[in-house]
Amino acid sequence: MVHFEERSAVTSQRGMVTSPHHLASEAGAEVLRAGGSAVDAAIATAAVLGVIYPHMTGMGGDAFWLIHDPLTGKVRHLNGGGRAVANADINYFASRGMSEVPFRGILPATLTTPGAVSSWFAAHDVYGKLPVQRCLQAAIGFAKEGYPVGERLAGWLAFVEKDLEALPGWRSLFMPSGELPKAGSTLSNPALARTLQAVADGGAAAFYAGEVGQSLAKFAAQNGGFFTLEDLAAQHAQWGEPLSGTYRDLTLYETPAPTQGFTVLQMLKLVEPFEFHKMDWLDPQRIHLMVQAKQISYHDRDRWLGDPVFADVPMDMLLSDDYLNHRRQLVDPVRALPWDKVPSYGSLTGDTVYMAVVDEQGQAVSLIHSLYGAFGSGMVDVNTGVLLQNRSAYFSLNPAHPNALAPGKIPMHTLIASMGFKNHKLWSVMGCMGADGQPQIQFQTYSAMMDHGLDIQQAVQSPRWLSGRFALGEARDTLHVESRLGESTLAELSARGHVLNRWGAWNELAGHAHGITVDPHTGMRTGGADPRSDGAACGY
Repeated sequence: MVHFEERSAVTSQRGMVTSPHHLASEAGAEVLRAGGSAVDAAIATAAVLGVIYPHMTGMGGDAFWLIHDPLTGKVRHLNGGGRAVANADINYFASRGMSEVPFRGILPATLTTPGAVSSWFAAHDVYGKLPVQRCLQAAIGFAKEGYPVGERLAGWLAFVEKDLEALPGWRSLFMPSGELPKAGSTLSNPALARTLQAVADGGAAAFYAGEVGQSLAKFAAQNGGFFTLEDLAAQHAQWGEPLSGTYRDLTLYETPAPTQGFTVLQMLKLVEPFEFHKMDWLDPQRIHLMVQAKQISYHDRDRWLGDPVFADVPMDMLLSDDYLNHRRQLVDPVRALPWDKVPSYGSLTGDTVYMAVVDEQGQAVSLIHSLYGAFGSGMVDVNTGVLLQNRSAYFSLNPAHPNALAPGKIPMHTLIASMGFKNHKLWSVMGCMGADGQPQIQFQTYSAMMDHGLDIQQAVQSPRWLSGRFALGEARDTLHVESRLGESTLAELSARGHVLNRWGAWNELAGHAHGITVDPHTGMRTGGADPRSDGAACGY
């Protein structure tokens, strides 16, 4: 059984890395000590997580970045979302009696191409200091020589065994002895070590066009999948501008469409007039209002969000004061807002990793990296060791929807990353895993720090709630709550009409949040890591 406990924040005057696994954070910190940039350390951290946290991330997934350049003071966005293949046909699924893209198997595994590796090299080309070989050194070692299986990974393997054991490659990778590995045992992925080494030596082209890409394309063809070598070679990360908004004296940057980053900015703006800083931290009225802000914002998300290259996403309108003042009128100060008044259709189910890095020069990275569902599609190419994502399951098969499947299109992403500034100085680098939970967790974490003075560690380990459902059969407006919120708070929320699912004191389903804050006067870095994960903040 995994045990949770509160922790103290970690401080450092120079560099800091935080992520959901201590070995990955340590790998990133070692790169910083070796003279690497924040981008170098983020690549090292992400690569290690792709080996030792395979239920949540990997080279077969996607990534989205925010990068703060201390020389210019600017924040840049890097889109590492995988694109739908050239022969993606929305009618393919309907003609086979499917109302949605399947969650597991070869179809979601290959309907979009993996975008993360392209983003590693796009970021490194601009901001890298050390060779990529050095950045991938730790990941190659863990894949080749083995890594420890923690309680969480062992638990997830047991949870998905019946669903995934028959899929190609999964059993040979995760059950090499024929049995599920126990916590404290060791797993390795020699094929992935070879893939990482090929990428270290040959760059992104080795993954998308070389032997790795050829193997992935062959794997797709042999199993009835979609992507081809041409689709893989066409995948390129793209630079762009982040979204920004304000909450009190905070300027907050978020990843733009097709990610749901705008919802955080909306939620904070919707509640700002209610002056949370004058309320008690666990005041049920505060949570009641936050839940309604979430419902209103997610209704906008599900109505408007898609790939802006293909769909008109009216972001200026969605973030305008006039629009949000109008939407705030939906808030009921006394009773829970009925789900069908502002319907939303997402899911809290999803697995992701988030990492934050700040280096000695003040370069900062906010990076979210994911396969989507636990172990993604469940499909493993044994020749490359790559576990492929299932992010394309988020596409809509309604041709009129902004998120409708189309060739070259990136699906709507729950993945988001943030950076906060005060008085034009970097103050926070923060994010989390958890599909639909991500904006809600950011919302709660920033409010805890901004309105109630909690430090980053106190904020990420605070008792948490999530609004929505994890599985069919649950009410869409179920409010999942950790008991540490307090019985009086929970009783009042129930009395107001919120449908509560009462968790214990801690629940990993409440998500993993991590972050770093920077003192504007001393430059001290303070790191926080969620006790619901295996993570740690490591400074030097």
